[in-house]
Amino acid sequence: MEDWKLYRTRFLAKARRLDQPCSVTDACGRTQQGGPGDYLVEGSDGSRRIAPAHVFEDIYVELGSGTRQPACSRAARVQNKVYNMLWLHLDKHH
Repeated sequence: MEDWKLYRTRFLAKARRLDQPCSVTDACGRTQQGGPGDYLVEGSDGSRRIAPAHVFEDIYVELGSGTRQPACSRAARVQNKVYNMLWLHLDKHH
């Protein structure tokens, strides 16, 4: 499995792209299964679920990576800083 990366939709989520079959029990007690290429998604509340690749990639936008990002507006930099601070705070509690 790849390392966790930070993504956003309306909510922050960490996700890993699966390289082998995986199953998790979701917050409702249902077993979800995924295969290579799907994503294991962890919400800020610690809940986990499987998202099919075509759904995940249509909805989520990665916030950052180890590569240099193009220059962006001050507003975008402030927004990214807020997201990062929020996620660091949430991550400390998990």
